[in-house]
Amino acid sequence: MDPPVWPHRGIYPVLPAVNGIEARLKETNGNESKRTVPVDSHKEGEREMPAHAVNGCVPIDDTDMYYVSFGTGSRSLIMLPGLSDGLTTVQGKAWLLAGTYRKYLRDFTVYMFSRKNKMPEGYTIRQMAADQAAVMEKLGIRRACIAGVSQGGMIAQYLAIDHPELVEKLVLAVTAPCANESSNQVIQTWIDLARQGDHIALMNDTAEKMYTEAYLKKNRRLLSFVARLTKPADYERFLINALAILDFDARSELHRITCPTLILAGSDDHTVGNEAPYELNQSIPDSELYIFEGYGHGVFEEDRTFYDKILEFLK
Repeated sequence: MDPPVWPHRGIYPVLPAVNGIEARLKETNGNESKRTVPVDSHKEGEREMPAHAVNGCVPIDDTDMYYVSFGTGSRSLIMLPGLSDGLTTVQGKAWLLAGTYRKYLRDFTVYMFSRKNKMPEGYTIRQMAADQAAVMEKLGIRRACIAGVSQGGMIAQYLAIDHPELVEKLVLAVTAPCANESSNQVIQTWIDLARQGDHIALMNDTAEKMYTEAYLKKNRRLLSFVARLTKPADYERFLINALAILDFDARSELHRITCPTLILAGSDDHTVGNEAPYELNQSIPDSELYIFEGYGHGVFEEDRTFYDKILEFLK
């Protein structure tokens, strides 16, 4: 359940000018637009390595799925975003997102996928994982490291359970093995606010559930401003994603995950609760657990070492 609201640095950048930038990256359905992005990554002297950013779209069933990719590495890393994808997709954002992964771009080609554009009522987390496997096949990605944040971590669990041949290593960040009491209360509140069309309240509640007080104290004014810029035309996509979380429960099958697995969590998570990472760790054989002390659900944005921890594990 990555916050449905804030287009955050790790998944979507918080940039008021994002709409203007997207306009310069117009994408035609079914085609890819490529742009070489200077990324301050592995420097050799003063030279910077280009990211080779791609904005793409893959047909699937009667619809399609947006993705972005960047990097030139021989290994593939797939990042699966959380519930925020229900409000804004990755469409056209490749060169904006590449900077977060600058240390990865020599060893990996990094992909980030949105959920498919047309989602049926009753769409489940397991079905999302099946669709993710299908688009990997379409793109010729035979095996990849998978990192899922919040709801993306739930999808990643089923991807590793149902399609183990596709998953080299698995990272589960600020996620849970099932819908629990904490997550149900949070998600139901967000569902109610979305149905009421109260976007500002939805944004504000997400920020309160996600960030530390120190971060909020510094950024509340900016977050309120960004909230006014991010309201979608409707909440259908968000609601389908959110309702899928309420029915999620992979606990009885977690023992089937056999790939190397890293679980990352904050010590004070007000979204999925503090017991979730320990339950994952106990249920997934030989998994590793790292807790970021003093952080909550938004640790991926607040702690600068978050992406370093992932990279260290993947290497």
